[in-house]
Amino acid sequence: MKCPYCGSGSMGVVDSRSTGDSIRRRRICESCKRRFTTYERIEDFSITVRKRNDAREAFDRNKVLTGIMKACEKRPVSREHMEAIVDKIESRIKAEGKKEVSSKEIGAMIIRELYKLDEIAYIRFASVYNNFASPEDFRKVAIMLNKKSKYYARHR
Repeated sequence: MKCPYCGSGSMGVVDSRSTGDSIRRRRICESCKRRFTTYERIEDFSITVRKRNDAREAFDRNKVLTGIMKACEKRPVSREHMEAIVDKIESRIKAEGKKEVSSKEIGAMIIRELYKLDEIAYIRFASVYNNFASPEDFRKVAIMLNKKSKYYARHR
């Protein structure tokens, strides 16, 4: 492993902690003294993702995380929460023993998690996932979320 800042191969581990399916390590470069985080995961079996056009590719947790990060951009959602969503989705797929999963199923899992986490991130992701074509599509989702908020406010 090389330092992402200076390219040196000499570094130390400052802190390690388990984050579910992975180990998070804070590292420090011994050359430039800058710190960065790495994640270690066991690759036990591969999951194939079946795309909408029937193409197949390997499950890429970074691709899932990138989609979640775009939806959560400028929202009060921590990177750890986003990583936890990806961990949960990956764990769920593995627990079901599936070797192949559709991109539609993965998108539905992401939507369920974002719905619980942040309404704006949910709307952003849903607009891409469900191919919103007009402002009316956004209005319908906003009305549904408003009803949910009113329901929870009355039943607290």
